[in-house]
Amino acid sequence: MVQVATSILSADFAKLGSEVKALDKAGADWIHVDVMDGCFVPNLTMGPMVVQSIRPYTKKPLDVHLMVKKPSVLIPAFAQAGSDIITVHLECAEKMENLIALIKKFHKKVGISIKPKTKVADIIPYLPMIDLVLVMSVEPGFGGQAFMPQALKKIAELKALIGRKKVLVEVDGGVNDVTAPACRLAGADVLVAGNYVLKNKSKAGAIKKLKGKS
Repeated sequence: MVQVATSILSADFAKLGSEVKALDKAGADWIHVDVMDGCFVPNLTMGPMVVQSIRPYTKKPLDVHLMVKKPSVLIPAFAQAGSDIITVHLECAEKMENLIALIKKFHKKVGISIKPKTKVADIIPYLPMIDLVLVMSVEPGFGGQAFMPQALKKIAELKALIGRKKVLVEVDGGVNDVTAPACRLAGADVLVAGNYVLKNKSKAGAIKKLKGKS
């Protein structure tokens, strides 16, 4: 069954710990942390101290998505703060093999994310080295954007390329009860959702809908 990674980008930061605790209780499989540097993407969000501060509130995996130009500067701090999965962008300014090795040095799971305009073929050389591919179904940088349908073709293409390899396909951007069924059908293993879950009166109900349970 598909897993749901709830993004805290839309959370109330004045009570972040209790928000994470509520998402855990509601049935979130992972907690997704969107990190933006104001350079790779125009927005600026949270640092390693946020991961460290929420770590005591959940035992669920902390899924850290680094939307940054130079991930190597931040990977050690995020790893030591309590991240479980660290995802870097294929389009960043650094050599991917070095970033993968650095994340593995800290015994964390490795993800690579691709923007909407990046070809799936570009990620093929790295598939044997990683645990996850994150398909962006919006342009990274801001929450609340509309889902780009072309992401569905990428998900299906990736699933075919991965075959029996133990590599998960995650999709992030505009995921809700309307777009989730198509993502599941295309083969997505993990759905990232922020606004849809956090702004819903029933977080548990929203997560169940994303999983196709109701």
